[in-house]
Amino acid sequence: MATIAAAKKEKSVMDISKPANFAINVFFWIYTAICIIPLILVLVVSFTDEKTVLLNGYSLFPSKLSLSAYDFLLNDWLNVVRSYGISILVTVVGTIVSLTVMALFAYPISRRDFKHRGLFSFIMVFTILYNAGLVPFYMMYTQYLHLQNSILALMIPYIVQAFFVLVMRTFFSNSIPTELIESAKIDGAGEWRIFAQIVLPLSLPVLASVGLLCTLNYWNDWWLSMLFINDNIHINIQYRMYKALQDLQFLSSNSTAYAAILAQNPNFQLPSETVRMAMAVVGIGPIVFAYPFFQRYFIQGLTVGAVKG
Repeated sequence: MATIAAAKKEKSVMDISKPANFAINVFFWIYTAICIIPLILVLVVSFTDEKTVLLNGYSLFPSKLSLSAYDFLLNDWLNVVRSYGISILVTVVGTIVSLTVMALFAYPISRRDFKHRGLFSFIMVFTILYNAGLVPFYMMYTQYLHLQNSILALMIPYIVQAFFVLVMRTFFSNSIPTELIESAKIDGAGEWRIFAQIVLPLSLPVLASVGLLCTLNYWNDWWLSMLFINDNIHINIQYRMYKALQDLQFLSSNSTAYAAILAQNPNFQLPSETVRMAMAVVGIGPIVFAYPFFQRYFIQGLTVGAVKG
């Protein structure tokens, strides 16, 4: 009888939860559409004819398509490809080096038996609250480190980020059992072996979470290229798109330059709205494929510290 009653109770709970599950699914489908439709709109408008956009506005179903925006952006396609290569190189190498250095910094200050953990934690917090300003920052990298016009100038400033170090320190402190480390020491393992074979494999959620954020920081950065790169060789794709936007604004405001282009090519039409959308598409690039590789561990990292029932 008790089994039958429990089964009936479970069935009634499932019956009650079906409408709730349906409502939740509908809500998230709508929310997902709200997030995805603007991205689709950006992609569609980038392939839309400029006159069509000016006459009819943005539309998911344009009456006329055109590649004029991409022709404008990819006119110097060799430099675009080179900038893509620099962005990919800086993002991949920078993320790997950044994760390595920050993990090596965060792990010691997470250990209660480390004598100077308070001092090094204070240094990290201090750099979050205070900074020297732009001029000393620029002088350090150009006059002392001599990194101007080099790829290292696009990597080194983001290698250690204090907030991420503190996040990793908290994870190491709360999720790596002290007993596990002590037992490894008893078995004869050294600190490097404990860190490489025990701590890092158990820390994949926080490594993936921080790694994804580092990847986005490196890929979306254009400021370091503007600050440290003066040539046309070492700039990344984001700053090249920024320069393309500046060229577009110059042509739009300078009638003499625009007239000179029309004299050479009477059929030329300066894209304005569509080229901005094309810049967004080109700028996103392969970074949209990065999240699926981090998704599994990224979700685990978000739920670290949740209360277990």
